[in-house]
Amino acid sequence: MAAPRLAVLASGSGTLLEAILADGIPVDLVLADRPCRALEVAAAAGIAAELVERTEWGGSFDRPAYTERVVKALQNADVGVVVMAGFGTIVPGLPEAYPGRVLNSHPALLPAFKGWHAVRAALEAGVAETGTTIHVATAEVDDGPVLAQEAVPVLPGDTEDTLHERIKQVERRLYPATIRRFLAAL
Repeated sequence: MAAPRLAVLASGSGTLLEAILADGIPVDLVLADRPCRALEVAAAAGIAAELVERTEWGGSFDRPAYTERVVKALQNADVGVVVMAGFGTIVPGLPEAYPGRVLNSHPALLPAFKGWHAVRAALEAGVAETGTTIHVATAEVDDGPVLAQEAVPVLPGDTEDTLHERIKQVERRLYPATIRRFLAAL
């Protein structure tokens, strides 16, 4: 049986996408919610890329309509597994459209420090360590079965940027390995 087609959803610099590609994991589509370097990484690698641009922010954002656009783009590409790689928009219908087949990486040791500002929250809480979690995404944000976790120490003098960069270094190794295991188990 052939491996399912894989999409990577990204919003930023594409470093997680680069790590996934460097690990040799076949990516069939890169989808972004805004113009970003991840689209350039996809183009340079010869991977189909699609911008499903989010143009509204705040209270006027029609999340259900945006979710429908993202799911349709994925379905049109015959995607079977979705990997969130720093995607900046919550797409609540995605786990429903791909039950048990949406992976997410989060910069904390879930269930601690859910949400967009996890690194800042860890620093504000004064914890000795935080880390990264790879999990199956569910309808509830930063919830779902944990596939892998790795701790990262919080060092004296850490800023949000320095700590987040150390977490990303672990994530760039842990996420591809976890994706590979996940795909092999399908």
